[in-house]
Amino acid sequence: MNHDHSKKTPDGASFDRSGSQDSLDELSMDDYWKELENIHETRGNNHEERVALVVKEPDEGELEEEWLKEAGLSNLFGESSGDSLESMVFLSTLTRTQKAAVEKRVETVRQTMRKKNKQHQIPDVRDIFRLQNDSKGKICDGSEPSTVRTSENKNEIQDGTKGPKFSLGTDEQKSPLEDMPFSDTDINLEISFAEQAANLKDSSVGKMCKGGGGETLLPNFRLPKDKTGTTKIGDLAPQDMKKVYSLALIELTALYDILGTEFKQQKAVKIKTKDSGLFGVPLSVLLEQDQKKVPGTKIPLIFQKLIAQIEEATLETEGLLRIPGVATRVKSLCQELEAKFYEGTFNWENVKQHDAASLLKLFIRELPQPLLTVEYLKAFQDVQSLPMKKQQLQALNLLVLLLPEANRDTLKVLLEFLQRVIDHRDKNKMTLKNVAMVMAPNLFTFHGFGSKTIEQSEFVMAAGTANVMRFMIQYQKLLWTIPKFIVNQVRKQNTESQKKEKKDKAVKKLLKKMAYDREKHEKQEKTPNDADVPQGVIRVQAPHLSKVSMAIQLTEELKAGDIVARFLSQKSGNVQTLKKEEVCLYEIGGNIGERCLDGDTYMKDLHQLNPNAEWVIKSKQS
Repeated sequence: MNHDHSKKTPDGASFDRSGSQDSLDELSMDDYWKELENIHETRGNNHEERVALVVKEPDEGELEEEWLKEAGLSNLFGESSGDSLESMVFLSTLTRTQKAAVEKRVETVRQTMRKKNKQHQIPDVRDIFRLQNDSKGKICDGSEPSTVRTSENKNEIQDGTKGPKFSLGTDEQKSPLEDMPFSDTDINLEISFAEQAANLKDSSVGKMCKGGGGETLLPNFRLPKDKTGTTKIGDLAPQDMKKVYSLALIELTALYDILGTEFKQQKAVKIKTKDSGLFGVPLSVLLEQDQKKVPGTKIPLIFQKLIAQIEEATLETEGLLRIPGVATRVKSLCQELEAKFYEGTFNWENVKQHDAASLLKLFIRELPQPLLTVEYLKAFQDVQSLPMKKQQLQALNLLVLLLPEANRDTLKVLLEFLQRVIDHRDKNKMTLKNVAMVMAPNLFTFHGFGSKTIEQSEFVMAAGTANVMRFMIQYQKLLWTIPKFIVNQVRKQNTESQKKEKKDKAVKKLLKKMAYDREKHEKQEKTPNDADVPQGVIRVQAPHLSKVSMAIQLTEELKAGDIVARFLSQKSGNVQTLKKEEVCLYEIGGNIGERCLDGDTYMKDLHQLNPNAEWVIKSKQS
């Protein structure tokens, strides 16, 4: 290959090429090295000195302490360690492997603080889990109340939680893995990913379908239909998404623990960044200034405009994204955009398509912190080392849940755009593999610390990160799904929190009269409803539509989309201005904060899962 980077590649190095695909692989790798060369040239032409991001190496125990804070478990240590009742509800919903991950980190912090002679009381983690079991009967998932070890009793049947209203993923782990009604290409969202990995570890099934970046064909992974509806990112209320974040962090850590892969969050030292402009500006700052111009926007305006400019020409242009723009012209355009973009005086007619593509990639690279974040960039890179493709996909799913909202929304728009480019591969010659090879250096060779990693092992880095990029593009629809077992854990937390709140109120004498008044008020409210809504019927509210309320008979086949269609068919008032895709039937209250239902949700099954919910049709939240 005629580029400097190929010289560093070991002779005869390969990454599991498969037969006739050798030439394609070489071409794809050549795309990677050429892109890297273009990046280095661009940086060389940029005479402005950039402040390199400093990644702080954490002290002993600091990493685990930070992890517990991120997981919402900071009150298990420190000055407030005695007041850990708030965490008991959270801990009670964890799976066996999740508990083991928490236990491991608490133990490390405890030992570290002992060494440092800190005065904070660190409870023994075994006491934490024993306490939550003793205080609330069958509140947890049936794991042993003392120590929780992933290496012991992995396949023991778990008891599950009391009551038939809904079941956690942990309850369904009674069945051996071989008996699960899921094929190799089905992504099982009902059972914890770490629990699946633990069950696979010692079975013969776990020895098949190893990962590896070089296989040309990716499995046709799919999500089996869930009768209670698929939950996407953006469907849940903010208070429930906070719980999802904590659970996803613990689950990802548990999965990496089971698979023997080190999971370490990086920490960036705060550096001075630009507080205005377009390139090299933090996403949060960009969005703050953009929202003054376009209220509610979630994607930087310059990012949206560059994509629109590329698409305006045609996505059939050969070598799109691969062929760079003219470096001097790109630099000039960059400076002109900084001066004129927000004034609205920039002339987009002068921007050639390849220049716009180079500007888009430059925008991503110039972010002060990587789009995949300093904290999780290494974890994204390490996905390639997980043994099975299904586990790689599961890890990516959890990592997407952990990204800040601005990063996640921007990444989503980027991946959707890349897929549209690939859809025109017959004309533009940009296959999934080509696009992944070109885009990987822009997302993974971050100027702060990515380049050092590349120097250590360029070829492995190239093949691995391009493979992760390929996964993100190919399976993007799956990655924006919140696993059912996590949603069920959120439901369980909400249910137990409500029980605790009621119990706390009951013991206070001053609230007795309030409780009596509230009960009386609720009786008055419920009496007409009870008479109006017999068993097997739900009342759906639609305050913004002409038909504001309707009693709906639940049947086995009734779906959320059917109810929305029924309301929209009542043609009067402002209904004409609303389309089916603009409104959603929401599940509100009961054991969930708020959830936008997908049209294929079977309402009878969901009503059994959350019988105390209210059902409201309203506009989708943008």
